[in-house]
Amino acid sequence: MEKVRRRRKVRWKRVFGMLFILMIIFTTAYSIYQYKRGLSIAEAGSYLGNKKQTDTFKGKEVKFGKLNVLLLGSDSRGEKHSRTDSIMIAHYDQNSHQAKLISIMRDTYVDIPGHGMQKINAAYAFGGPELLRQTIEENFHIDVNYYAMVDFKGFSKVVDVLAPDGIEVDVPHQMSSGIGMTLNPGKQTLHGDKLLGYVRFRHDNLSDFGRVERQQEVLTKLEDQALSMGSVIKIPKLLGVINPYIETNLDSSTLFSLGKDLITNRSSNLKTLRVPVDGSFTNERFDNVGEVLSINLDQNIAEIDKFLTSTSS
Repeated sequence: MEKVRRRRKVRWKRVFGMLFILMIIFTTAYSIYQYKRGLSIAEAGSYLGNKKQTDTFKGKEVKFGKLNVLLLGSDSRGEKHSRTDSIMIAHYDQNSHQAKLISIMRDTYVDIPGHGMQKINAAYAFGGPELLRQTIEENFHIDVNYYAMVDFKGFSKVVDVLAPDGIEVDVPHQMSSGIGMTLNPGKQTLHGDKLLGYVRFRHDNLSDFGRVERQQEVLTKLEDQALSMGSVIKIPKLLGVINPYIETNLDSSTLFSLGKDLITNRSSNLKTLRVPVDGSFTNERFDNVGEVLSINLDQNIAEIDKFLTSTSS
């Protein structure tokens, strides 16, 4: 009787072992299939096969813990180093699973190493993501570990995969100048291209302030979509969609791991901060750079430190 039980136990171990191996094979095949589907949706993005700047980026690598990723939005017309359209720092704590986002206004007047006082978005034009990393560290004392330069053309495709039913927004007034379309005022659900127009528009009384506010609003709502059931299985497809439109020193396995961690651990709501903070800047004009935001660095550094170290929900 004991021998029979032993044989059955061995048999079940073999069955479970076979099932486990089949599951791994299926998961791998499915991920590859979805990744290729994403690539077919993406077509030929501007960064396909172009990862040369990753070798010059000197951010300290983080194996596990708190990491900062420099997110750069590009609306390039083919220049080697165009000025960045959007500058954000995504902060993620892998222990608490808290995600935070700092948006830096592109007209912020700062000291760029080797180039003097300039608008911060000129740093990328002068020296790519590495010089922008140095500029952020020198002026705001933020240690940036990685970077991701994203072509806005890929944004609409990612939105349509992540939020196929669209994102609901309240358009405050008619938007048309500079976005290649017309968005009428009122509450409505926007999909890929129109949602991109919504976050890019800046020709109103709020100028770039309104645009940064809309970008943070949409990214927060996209995070809600990412946390919905079923989003984990979309990650390989999302990586395939975004790959041709992104230049980054984060490898695909790390991106997948971070995406899975954010979704499966149900991170707290995305917290956002705009730099310069309210009451810390004045509008000024200089002949060599034009209109700038002249800021109180000490005040902004203090607010950034408070924002990143806060554990309140």
